[in-house]
Amino acid sequence: MIVDLRSDTVTLPTEEMLEAIRHAKLGDDNFGEDPTVNALEELAAKKLGKEAALLVTSGTQGNLVSLMVHSRRGDEVILEMDAHIYHFEVGGLCSIAGLVPRLIPGRLGILDPRDVEEAIRPPDIHQPRTSLICIENTHNLAGGICWPQESIKAIGDLAKDHGLAVHMDGARIFNASVALRTDVRELAKPVDSVMFCLSKGLCCPAGSLVVGNEEFIEKARRMRKILGGGMRKAGVLAAPGIIALEKMVGRLEEDHENARRLAIGLSKIPGISIDLKRVQTNIVFFELEKVDLKPQEFLEAINGKGVKALAFGRRIRMVTHMGITKDDIDYALEVCEEVLLKGPSKRRS
Repeated sequence: MIVDLRSDTVTLPTEEMLEAIRHAKLGDDNFGEDPTVNALEELAAKKLGKEAALLVTSGTQGNLVSLMVHSRRGDEVILEMDAHIYHFEVGGLCSIAGLVPRLIPGRLGILDPRDVEEAIRPPDIHQPRTSLICIENTHNLAGGICWPQESIKAIGDLAKDHGLAVHMDGARIFNASVALRTDVRELAKPVDSVMFCLSKGLCCPAGSLVVGNEEFIEKARRMRKILGGGMRKAGVLAAPGIIALEKMVGRLEEDHENARRLAIGLSKIPGISIDLKRVQTNIVFFELEKVDLKPQEFLEAINGKGVKALAFGRRIRMVTHMGITKDDIDYALEVCEEVLLKGPSKRRS
């Protein structure tokens, strides 16, 4: 038995998605002639209440494209200090976009507008120009925390007052929409651009989308080409994306319920420390209280029994997704408890 809780990126496309790939109408997307890509982009823009959308190969590419459109080389970008863009996108904002990150500590990943305003550079020939504020919804390292609508609006209003743009790394924005019971259009309304992933909880084999106004998307299309992301018969990626947006969003609630079940179960296991208030969507972080038990040893032990997870320092992350059932959660809890009570098997020298 395998219970893979490393990430919701391990989801597999549904049979309906595979059939859609087989029967997708194709054309050359570089010429704007793939009808399936065009249909997906139109649907994505409509879903998020923006003028236009662009299919990109990944969330990392989508974020980088957006930063390159909003900012010039040498500009400074304000980010929450644990932002995915800063920690897990290979430093592309510096090495490729030529941007300077300004890291601001948030509260559970959410920026305080007062801290952001203090970080905005005044016009000064000696300093980089602040051009962009990035927010992450849901916030990965904070534990899948959702940005409330009022917080997004406050950052959006502040940015307008200072003539700045706002980009949302919304890789899991539909998880936020479901958890907050707020239309995704409302979450996207205060910001200038949003990137969201098709290949996580929405179960597509690959791909992400960037949405914004028509001028932004026109420039983003050019940046995508610079980064090698110009695709040809990309309708094979777009076809499952259409199904994802039409049929897969509502089922995210099941993932959230399973994450809550997992978190509550973990909280009852001696040797585990977990903050249940942080479990809002499908991401669960917990810490090992045993100092002599290294996270990697714990992961190896549970993996030996078919349960997979990831470590971030001393924190263990488990992510629920389609294909994970209540029975899987209960089995994962049994394995974690067994390993913590007995300890990992010692290897023979």
